[in-house]
Amino acid sequence: MRRIHELLEARAARTPDAVFLFEHGGTTTYAALQAMADVAAQDLLAAGVRPTDRVVLVAENCAAHIALLMACSRVGAWSCGVNARMSPGEVAAIVERADARLCCFTTGASESAAQHAQRAGAVPATLPGVMHSAVRADARTEPDAALADTAAIIFTSGTSGTPKGVMVSHRGLLHFGRVSAGVRALGEHDRAYAFLPMTHIFGIGTVLMAALTGGASLVLRGTFSPADMLQALASEQVSNLLGPPTMYARLLAHIDAAHVVPRFPQLRYVYTGSAPLDPALKQRVERLFGQPLHYGYGLSEYAGSVFLTRTESPRTDTAAGHAVEGGEARIVAADGTDAAPGDTGEIWLRGPGLMLGYFRDAAATAQVMRPGGWYASGDLGRFGEDGALFVVGRLKEMIIRSGFNVYPAEIEAVIGRFAGVHLSAVVGVPEADGNEQIVAFVEMKPGAVLDEAALRAQLVEHLSPYKRPARIEVIDAMPTTANGKLLKRELQARARQP
Repeated sequence: MRRIHELLEARAARTPDAVFLFEHGGTTTYAALQAMADVAAQDLLAAGVRPTDRVVLVAENCAAHIALLMACSRVGAWSCGVNARMSPGEVAAIVERADARLCCFTTGASESAAQHAQRAGAVPATLPGVMHSAVRADARTEPDAALADTAAIIFTSGTSGTPKGVMVSHRGLLHFGRVSAGVRALGEHDRAYAFLPMTHIFGIGTVLMAALTGGASLVLRGTFSPADMLQALASEQVSNLLGPPTMYARLLAHIDAAHVVPRFPQLRYVYTGSAPLDPALKQRVERLFGQPLHYGYGLSEYAGSVFLTRTESPRTDTAAGHAVEGGEARIVAADGTDAAPGDTGEIWLRGPGLMLGYFRDAAATAQVMRPGGWYASGDLGRFGEDGALFVVGRLKEMIIRSGFNVYPAEIEAVIGRFAGVHLSAVVGVPEADGNEQIVAFVEMKPGAVLDEAALRAQLVEHLSPYKRPARIEVIDAMPTTANGKLLKRELQARARQP
């Protein structure tokens, strides 16, 4: 197979009547989804979409969204997913950045998408539940043959300035779908709870591509609800549960607040990724489900995870496991040489899932690419004695205090063990003398009150003086992206406020 829509075509030919999607409004078989993709492809062609044109999908998870993804692949267009819950300004910035020929809105499944469609003056498409609007007739196609394998453009969260568009390849998505399905031993009797937005790599790669590859089905949801997740685990035969660490923290908080007793009769695989894993959270999740919490390391610039823990050898630590088939990594010191074994450095990656570059941004691409095809991730990590990767945090989030490097994840792990703490996040704030002040934000469990003196006593016991936060602030709820990733830039802005 060379393009992602061929996965659906193969499944629809092999098991046409098998149910692929379980939604609140009903079910969708492989054959029915293929028929939807056929209609969507005709809609795109009728709107003048050509190979390498960008088609922005303002969407929340639903059958129509997946059909549009497959239709873009069929006609050779590059889908640009935008979570419908983003603001009008954010959507407009991505549409402009993508030089999009067409915008599609999954209005039938998302009130937010419907509002965006109304603002855009969109008209109904032939595919039910979808509206579309032409953006610019003069949108340029891409003549570079090296980019022809692009399947999708995934826009970063834009920590500074305009978001960058990561060009994700068909090859990378197909490869990771096979890797993820193999690691999880996905089969036709499996069901994954699928709330992760398919506008992001976690949702497209780990959820959608793996399910299509393995013939599994999805309990598809547009947003995350702990109550709905518990109901699905209890009565909808969910066997795979996947999400970022914050999802599990929210689930645990809901269970504590609602005093419910979870049931999960079919659950056999529990996985987290997209952020450093706190040891205390890992232990709590494993106690809840009575099975290992698997972990992986990946990012938008690599189509899926580059490192995964293995089901046959679950870990008691928080390592992200070993490199998947085809994936390679180095830990690189500040001088560009390989770090000594066990030392922390920047994670460099290469392999079949590596992005084709940032869309029309040669300068940004050059900033992260290194000789030999290596990608400098900006993430910090180290290799354990057995070669497993430990993710320490982001290079840009590393705090310099009294001349020492301070890694927020180390402090967060200590805070996370304190009684009553639900989530924690540590950021650095520049000071006048060039130092950085360490600020810790803490979200408490329902009904718990922070004993700051006792927490500081624990920090004294476990951390050197230069690692201890100068300020500890209690926050009602941690800010996160639509796919559950912690927004530390918002916390840094809050920490800078007088």
